[in-house]
Amino acid sequence: MHIYDPAFLPQGAPALPVVGTVDDYCRIQPVIGTRRTVVVTPRNFGTDNRVTLAAIQALGSDHTRGVAVVRNDVTDAQLQALHDGGIRGIRFTLYTPEHAVVGFDMVEPLSQRVHDLGWHVQLHWTAEQIVEHQALLRRLPSAIVFDHLGRLPVDDGVNHPAFGIIRRQLDSGKAWLKLSGPYLDSRVGKAGGYDDTDAVARAWLDAAPDRLVWGSDWPHVTEPVKPDDASLAALLARWVPDRAQRRRILIDNPAALYGFRQG
Repeated sequence: MHIYDPAFLPQGAPALPVVGTVDDYCRIQPVIGTRRTVVVTPRNFGTDNRVTLAAIQALGSDHTRGVAVVRNDVTDAQLQALHDGGIRGIRFTLYTPEHAVVGFDMVEPLSQRVHDLGWHVQLHWTAEQIVEHQALLRRLPSAIVFDHLGRLPVDDGVNHPAFGIIRRQLDSGKAWLKLSGPYLDSRVGKAGGYDDTDAVARAWLDAAPDRLVWGSDWPHVTEPVKPDDASLAALLARWVPDRAQRRRILIDNPAALYGFRQG
């Protein structure tokens, strides 16, 4: 989950139209069935991972982990400090140039460095970028998490070449995929809500349920209205109707990926 909490905004950060608080996430967790949270530093805050570290501390290190954004020149001491604060992953947001703080040339060397800390890498890439850089994917030493259903386009979904590439990574036991939908801002007033992503979500559930983790960006900075807890729980139950499978995705798989205690 992203944290958009005014209590954790860096000094000088822009005002946000929609925010969530740590209390919001504490309330949402039992609604969806888990107390575990992975906090991601929003791109709006660049590499200011104090947002994530403060949220981890507030939510409790026993069931909270973090994913950091770092620049090319991050030092080993800085990475160790992030690790000591509860960070267990690094985020490469490259799907549009303005989001990127590193380039594709730095993905492999940074992945090697965080692999030595036991971290994974989260790849916020487009499906087209996954196809273009599939050789790079095979070389990465760290566990990989693909963002938002692999960002497969809803028009061709599982027929996109990226589906097969991601599927092979999942089958290797090296990779994971976030079962999460696009933001609601593009869907406000749109009949069906998430209907256009249902087919992709079902395809991933059929293909690799033991390699999926739930991801939620609710509320997101781009949303004009904060979604309610019931909508979030309903979407999860709609995509994963089987209770045992939901437990695997919400609890068992994150325990393996993020180092949470089982149970």
